[in-house]
Amino acid sequence: WKDKQHERGLWRRTTLAEYRKAQPQWETVLDLDALNKAEGKNWVWHGADCRKPDYTRCLIALSRGGADADETREFDLTTKTFLKDGFYRPEAKGALGWKDADTVYVFTDFGEGSMTSSGYPRIVKEWKRGTPLSTATVVYEGGAEDMYIAAYHDDTPGFERDFVSRTLAFYNDELYLRDNHKLVKIDAPNSANKGVHREWLTLELRDSWTVGGKAYPAGSLLAAKFDDYLAGKRDFEVLFAPTESTSLSGFAWTRHHLILNVLDDVKNRLSVLTPTEQGWKPSTFVGAPSFGTIGVSAVDADESDAVWLTATDYLTPTTLSLAEVGKRPEQLKAMPAFFDASGKVIEQHFANSKDGTKIPYFLVRSKDLKYDGSTPTLLYGYGGFEISLTPGYSGGVGKGWLEKGGVYAVANIRGGGEYGPRWHQAALKANRHKAYEDFAAVAQDLVARKITSPRHLGIQGGSNGGLLTGNMLVQYPELFGAVVVQVPLLDMKRYSHLLAGASWMAEYGNPDKPEEWAFIQKFSPYHLFDDSKTYPPALF
Repeated sequence: WKDKQHERGLWRRTTLAEYRKAQPQWETVLDLDALNKAEGKNWVWHGADCRKPDYTRCLIALSRGGADADETREFDLTTKTFLKDGFYRPEAKGALGWKDADTVYVFTDFGEGSMTSSGYPRIVKEWKRGTPLSTATVVYEGGAEDMYIAAYHDDTPGFERDFVSRTLAFYNDELYLRDNHKLVKIDAPNSANKGVHREWLTLELRDSWTVGGKAYPAGSLLAAKFDDYLAGKRDFEVLFAPTESTSLSGFAWTRHHLILNVLDDVKNRLSVLTPTEQGWKPSTFVGAPSFGTIGVSAVDADESDAVWLTATDYLTPTTLSLAEVGKRPEQLKAMPAFFDASGKVIEQHFANSKDGTKIPYFLVRSKDLKYDGSTPTLLYGYGGFEISLTPGYSGGVGKGWLEKGGVYAVANIRGGGEYGPRWHQAALKANRHKAYEDFAAVAQDLVARKITSPRHLGIQGGSNGGLLTGNMLVQYPELFGAVVVQVPLLDMKRYSHLLAGASWMAEYGNPDKPEEWAFIQKFSPYHLFDDSKTYPPALF
């Protein structure tokens, strides 16, 4: 919890019965601002891993000033203090994770040569309580060109297992079962997202896959019995198959069910699957909103069928509900409204990109908008790493833009995940230009509809979205009246040598290879800048 008095925040707890009240009584577990004052530091919360089933000990990650690197300390939830002789991981990129009460997996900077070229851990070790970190035993050692090595313990009662994950690049990883200190590789495509829950193995395919005499399209979710799969059987149930308009946004297990979260033309839809002796039985998820971004996660997948349900859109603050599968959700809390949303409306339109692909975008406008091309309009985009831009509430956009009469638009361009892996893969590497053509098409559609005109159209994006807006600035300057470029990639000749840049080469390509630089330079804003051209005002 953060507020004016608690800039870095309180970690606090209450009971569910108390939380149902309008003004719950909270117990402070850890006050970060008080900790910072006592230690003379600027710690930022990076999360806690609390050990099941008693939840008395937690591994808390703290970052200095919000950096990627953090340190981990063991915390006692009973005394609400850090243990002086507890597990401690010095500041680095990496983590600690529980194996049992007196053992952790540690992947971190162990000294020279222990990090990958992307700056992440290359080695994972098992560390016993009461022994120096230097004596921890190696579990797995990856290569220098790998991206990230980690290990974790699955403590599901009756299905306790240990796993090692080897990430080679984004959406390229291997998973190993650690069995009596031997590693058994889960023989599945590197591009598939692999999950194990109780007796089930799930594979979310990013590429089409033919196995066991059957072909499964990219974007499918498959399930098989985990032990049978390890024994060599390849009998899958198809839990989800994509269509032209649908993709799998995510899924969540409860004790007896699997809840699918599907995007249908960038709108969330929930459904329920129940494994039975006769196969997987489908049913409807009761009471989910008909529009907006919906998140669903298990309250405790080991013990109950209850889920947390969050919902929001551009005009509706986030709500949190508690739902039992098959019953109507109980709304517990809602964020406050930060702007007047009355008189505003949300629409979805489609623009035709250069190659004919229909590109969806959301539009938030006043109901009495004049279609004369004069309305200041802000267009936002990202288009990378299979990340979907779904409707979300922003007090800043609402108060600073919509309330003042502006129009807000969000483009669901290729490179994102709005239509699954195919949407992402359509704009990788040599096809990156398609993401920029999509964004330009949305801009042109806004003008064609007379919602705005180039001199009144501003754009904004950050990180990969900063690369997007940087390219729009230098490639399509005539389309825009203002360009905001946030924490961008701009010099694509050198990006792979900066910080975590090497881990992004699966997305953009390797500029050190002449055959790949040949296409990368076509979307490197630094190299496309032309001093003889006139550009719109830009804020970096």
